[in-house]
Amino acid sequence: MNYPETIAWLFAQLPMYQRVGQSAYKADLAATLNLAQYLKNPEKSFKSVHIAGTNGKGSTSHMLASVFQEAGYKTGLYTSPHLKDFRERIKINGEMISEQYVSNFVEKHKPFFESNQLSFFEMTVG
Repeated sequence: MNYPETIAWLFAQLPMYQRVGQSAYKADLAATLNLAQYLKNPEKSFKSVHIAGTNGKGSTSHMLASVFQEAGYKTGLYTSPHLKDFRERIKINGEMISEQYVSNFVEKHKPFFESNQLSFFEMTVG
């Protein structure tokens, strides 16, 4: 798949509650934990800061990533949603990941995504 096809496929996985109904709701983290295990728990291989709350998460996370980067750390940043390009969500040292990386990742793991019926959110956080 090329990048536009990959993005179209990802967005086709959005569970529209009005269309799908109650099955769009997942009450636990089982699918996310299953995905993490399948990917060999990459979240355990680096230190991270999780920012939560109602307002200011994007501003705060971008500011912290910038501070850490200026201090010489390699930084990774995941934010949501994006404005124009899906890749705005995932940055390494302030740079968006490549279109090819997104396409390769989705194509490599698509069978797992489909067989486990992962949501758009679960796939994009993975």
